[in-house]
Formats: sequence, structure tokens, C-alpha cells
Amino acid sequence: MLITGSASKFFKRKSSISLNGKLLDLTSPVVMGILNVSPDSFFDGGKYTNVDAAVARAEQMIAEGAGIIDLGAVSTRPGAENVSTKEELTRLLPVITEVRKRFPDIPLSIDTFRSWVALRVIDEVGECIVNDISGGTFDEHMYDTIAKLGVPYILMHIHGTQANMHETPQYEDVIKDISKFFSDKVRKLSKAGVKDVILDPGFGFGKSLENNYDLLNRLDAFKVFQLPVLVGVSRKSMLYKALEIDPENSLPATTVANTMALLGGADILRVHDVQEAVHAVKIFNKLKESAK
Repeated sequence: MLITGSASKFFKRKSSISLNGKLLDLTSPVVMGILNVSPDSFFDGGKYTNVDAAVARAEQMIAEGAGIIDLGAVSTRPGAENVSTKEELTRLLPVITEVRKRFPDIPLSIDTFRSWVALRVIDEVGECIVNDISGGTFDEHMYDTIAKLGVPYILMHIHGTQANMHETPQYEDVIKDISKFFSDKVRKLSKAGVKDVILDPGFGFGKSLENNYDLLNRLDAFKVFQLPVLVGVSRKSMLYKALEIDPENSLPATTVANTMALLGGADILRVHDVQEAVHAVKIFNKLKESAK
């Protein structure tokens, strides 16, 4: 795997990203709290569709140590409703506007694969990270839009489309195939003028149970890109199916997997349960200090 040309500038290790004229330091792993405002998300769907409930949840996550709040209005669980752009904005805008008003200093992320949603939301509330589950494959205008907005972009790997990504995937080698995907997309993002890119290997998005554990075991392979890495394994089926439990009982497994991800080089943990992830980061940091 090679990255050449303009994308080579990404090889200077990124330990921070720029947002709203400030640098978000990633030298110590950061916890991103998930705030789903859709009625049908796989774990907490329907809990935070009300603005007051969503704001209260954001306040709780900030108090527990979240460094970023990630807001999404479209579920990507198997069989989820295909939501229009208009409906996504109707769900998202009132909540994110109030969260930004109440907590102006917390970095916000928009979980969307639509460039128009990113454009509208950022026009309303100011700079946000854009967290795109499709890595730009669902919307051909996404990269140019991110470059125009000048905001950080989370490039997630997905196998397939929104309709079939949960079907059994086929890989020659999951790490090599995802690395090729990242190499191609990073090059295109660099060419478009995007400054800050975060990589997300996309646990659960077009991966078998075995693929997910291979990814977790070999996460450090993505260090070659010298870009921050985000891991989102919170309460996912790779955990509860392996243990033959349900998502509600998968918090201990999530904490174990998050700790493994930190040991593999994760810079951002995207989670439903902030306090437990913050504790994992603190223990991980103590471990690093003891090794010096």
C-alpha cells in the first residue's frame, strides 16, 4: 500500500485537529459520546428525540468527561427506515442548535452521509466534525463540501451500500482491503483540500464477526497513515452475539473492547456509555506513564 503525491503531506503525524479556531488535542485518547436523535437506533432509539431529553443527555455526557458529542438522526441498523434529507434535518437541527447554544465549548460532530445535511447544519450552528459512515461513497459531493466548509472529516470504511452492508461480506484480507480503501480516499480528500482526516475502520459495517475481531487484533496496522483513528464498538453485535447476550447487557464487553482498541492505537472512542470509556482511557494513560 502506497500513498503518493499530494496525500503524502498526511504522513506528518496528526496529534490534533482544528475546529472553530481551536485545536482539539488527541495526544491523550478522547471519548466521543453518541447522541442519537432518531427513533429507531439499535440501542437507544427513541430516548432522545425530544430536545429537552437530548440536551439533558448531552449535559450528562459532558459531565462524565466526553470530549466530543456526536449527533445523528438516521439509524443504520439492519432494516432501518430510509429517511429523507428533509426528515433528517427536521430531527437534527432543533437538537444540535440547542446543544450548541447550551454548551458552546464542546466540540460537536454530525453523524451524516449527506453533504447537504452537513452544509445546512454547519451553516446554522457553526463548525462541526462530519462523521460519514459511507466514507464519501454515498454522496459524490461530500469531499468538496468538507473542503469548502474547512471542517474535520471522519472517513469510515463501509463494505457495500446502506441496503446490503449488513449482508455477509467478502474480503481477500480485511486489513489490506480497508487500507486500500483508506489510501484511495485519503488521496482524494487531500486533492480536494480537506485538512483534517480521522480514520474509522467501521466495525460492524459490512464485516463478519471474524472480520471485526481481526480488525481489533490488528488495529495498529492503520498507524502507517499517521492519522488519528476512531473506534466505535459500543454495544455492537460483535460483542453481544459472541457472548450470546443482548445489547443491554454488553457494557462490560464494550469496556474490554475499548481497552483493547486503546492498546491498538485508538485516538477516539465513540461510545454510548461515556463514564466507563473515560475510566478506560484513564487506566490506559496510567499504563503508558508506568512504561516511561
